[in-house]
Amino acid sequence: MKRITYSRLWLFLALAVLSLVSLTIGVKDFSLIQMFQPGSEGQNLAVLSRIPRLLSILITGASLSIAGLIMQTLTRNKFVAPSTAGTMEWCRFGVMLALLAFAGAGTGTKMAVAFVCSLGGTLLFMKILSVIPYRDSVMVPLIGMMLGSVVSSVTTFFAYQYDIVQNISSWLEGSFSLILKGRYEMLYLGIPFLILGYVYADRFTISGMGEDMAKGLGLNHKAVVFAGLAIVAMITSAVIVTVGSIPFVGMIIPNMISIWKGDNLKNSIGDTALFGALFVLICDMVGRVLIFPYEVSVSVMMSVVGSAVFLIILFRKNAPGVRRKRA
Repeated sequence: MKRITYSRLWLFLALAVLSLVSLTIGVKDFSLIQMFQPGSEGQNLAVLSRIPRLLSILITGASLSIAGLIMQTLTRNKFVAPSTAGTMEWCRFGVMLALLAFAGAGTGTKMAVAFVCSLGGTLLFMKILSVIPYRDSVMVPLIGMMLGSVVSSVTTFFAYQYDIVQNISSWLEGSFSLILKGRYEMLYLGIPFLILGYVYADRFTISGMGEDMAKGLGLNHKAVVFAGLAIVAMITSAVIVTVGSIPFVGMIIPNMISIWKGDNLKNSIGDTALFGALFVLICDMVGRVLIFPYEVSVSVMMSVVGSAVFLIILFRKNAPGVRRKRA
């Protein structure tokens, strides 16, 4: 218990300190003291840009990490995440449909259509897995990525067909550079679903043991899986519509915490959220100072850092999910 408490305390303190440092990074310099001076330029800049950006980073990192943790628990595969199950590609497909079907669609409409498409696409992915007799730990994410590639190709085809490539491309690369007050609040919709993820944590763990085990313990396996996928779809839709696509977060963060804390979802979900937020924040800060005063988008930073971390996890001798096993 003390180890868990201390680890979360250190994660929280690191996140708090780096969050304050993040507020001071930018082309326009100002001190933290100026933030509390009414009407000052520093306070206006913080309220309009720096604080919204920080909040969106924290929510995005925590949300995608927990979404990946839920998917890995339900599929019993450590390589499954919204980015490898096709969930993000279905979200972009939904955004494309919203742009075509509802001209001038607002953020709420885009998110609603993206949610429906991502939920339907993820359910299709789970259905495909259910009819595969041998589910190799590497085969499962490969199926998801192949399905996602097909959906992405269809999205690109219609984007070229209807001349909305430029609109769609903004959702292909995740970036916090355009986050301002009034343009990120849709992310708050993911917070209640994060809470639901914690409430349903024990049920997700039981469902991850298999349908027979879940039924034997009196749990409605299909209902719990649907609830988990709905949480993942809503979180992913909120992030895609607001920030864009950010790779690797949902895959590597749960794996890193799992190596450290084990596979009990309820015990690790808090650390996963904190570490996910911290990881994305660090990548964003590095991207902002790397070629200052310009910046490298967080999706590029996550691709570089995330792929390196993923390879380390993959070749780790006792890394969870590396051993092949029958479902």
